Amino acid sequence: MRHTGLLEQEKMPLRMLFWELEHCSSSGASVVAIDNKIEQAMDLVKSHLMYAVREEVEVLKEQIKELIERNSQLEQENTLLKNLASPEQLAQFQAEVQTGSPTSGAPPALPPNPGPGPTA
Repeated sequence: MRHTGLLEQEKMPLRMLFWELEHCSSSGASVVAIDNKIEQAMDLVKSHLMYAVREEVEVLKEQIKELIERNSQLEQENTLLKNLASPEQLAQFQAEVQTGSPTSGAPPALPPNPGPGPTA
């Protein structure tokens, strides 16, 4: 998500700072200039961190939104399945939940649903 060209351009002030630290004399004016460069470098680091944090927050907000939508879909599906299940199936399911293991590998079958139409 970050642009490498932009990062390379922003590394330049840090490189200049280190060069000045290595090559400048220890005069008072030089110390003030170095202090200013350090402050600029720290501001640059701060802005990078803030940008990265904001970017991560946006990604997490999107993931939360997707998870909320998925949870809502699953709750609707759960409600529908509960409404379609017979009391015996619900009791069997509750027993399986309490013991922690299903009695069979497959979910309980729904009872036959007689639809409208001719009967024998």
